[in-house]
Amino acid sequence: MADISRKRQSVISPLQWLSLVIVALFVIVPFYTTALGGFKEIGELRVNPFGLPASWDPVRFVEILGGPRYFSSLGNSLLIAVGTVVLSTLVASMTAFALAHIKFFGSKFILGYLMLGLLFPTATGILPLFIKMRDLGMLDSHWGIIIVQVAFSVSFSVLLFHNFFKELPKELVDAARMDNCGYIKIYWYVTLPLSLPIIATVGVFNFVGSWNSFLLPLIVLNSEAKYTWPLGIMQFQGQYGSDWPRILAFLTLSIMPAIAFFLLAQRYIISGLTGGAVKG
Repeated sequence: MADISRKRQSVISPLQWLSLVIVALFVIVPFYTTALGGFKEIGELRVNPFGLPASWDPVRFVEILGGPRYFSSLGNSLLIAVGTVVLSTLVASMTAFALAHIKFFGSKFILGYLMLGLLFPTATGILPLFIKMRDLGMLDSHWGIIIVQVAFSVSFSVLLFHNFFKELPKELVDAARMDNCGYIKIYWYVTLPLSLPIIATVGVFNFVGSWNSFLLPLIVLNSEAKYTWPLGIMQFQGQYGSDWPRILAFLTLSIMPAIAFFLLAQRYIISGLTGGAVKG
């Protein structure tokens, strides 16, 4: 028994610890240099990109927070991200529920067809998307971005929801049907209340993906008043150069909400991803 307990205590080997440290450094070092770069002058940034700044002058952060564009771009990004999360969660959960609990001809084909969407990169569809959105009058519109992002996120969201729904006790659905509940009531009153972990997981992935999206808003939006925060960086880029300290300060302030949201929801992400992975 003692040997078994020792083996359980040493689950993570030194090599695994080293791998985790390396991965953590790949995540922490870019954010560390970005945050410190906002305090440095352009010359100091080129000479000493990784060291501490000579003076901790927050003037750039104060100027960005005091300007109108920062909160405007943050509001636009928040509107698009929330709209994407709400619509993608509803569409993907309804689709996954039907594929997981309703038997009909072609259900496996539909699921496989949706999974093919995971192999389709967004960048390859930008040109036909732009032409179609222009024809439909969806350019320079936040709704245009939301609808396209929902379409591209549905495949991954359905995959997560479907795996989670398949592991829910089938007896709950059968009991609800014996009480004369239709599939809509079963979905709304039985399945969704039990699916909060996977809803949080899908929501975080889609929120962060939408929050950091650059290519699609760049193609769709024309008015500066509708720019998202990744496009707001362009205000610090001139014809002959870029104000890198202000860009780094703007980046630091803009990615903080996404990081905070991810940290608050990380335990739901883990439980949601593992919820459909273990049977019994």
